Amino acid sequence: MGPVWNDSVPIYRQLRDLIVAMILDGALKEGEAAPSVRQVAVDYQINPLTVSKAYQDLVDEDLLEKRRGLGLFVREGARARLLGLERERFLREEWPQLRARIARLELDMHALLKTGAE
Repeated sequence: MGPVWNDSVPIYRQLRDLIVAMILDGALKEGEAAPSVRQVAVDYQINPLTVSKAYQDLVDEDLLEKRRGLGLFVREGARARLLGLERERFLREEWPQLRARIARLELDMHALLKTGAE
């Protein structure tokens, strides 16, 4: 079963984010071939042009590289680069809201950390 597409975000963007998550999770490793445009289109029942647009974004971001006659491959250093970018985004966009909610609910950070360890 494939992802459930969100109507508020273009599908190519959601597919791009899905591939980024696969790289971060290690499902797609550096140096490994990305699934073909045709295969992704069939698996997720989306237009091949949509897949191509998502892949082109990843190439433009230096996360995937084209190898003539071979396809697209995850670039060396892609995971480390993504980790850095995702950490920055989290600290800039998500953490302030999360921190404010923790304070509003008068939760103790040490107690919260302990609950995650169990």
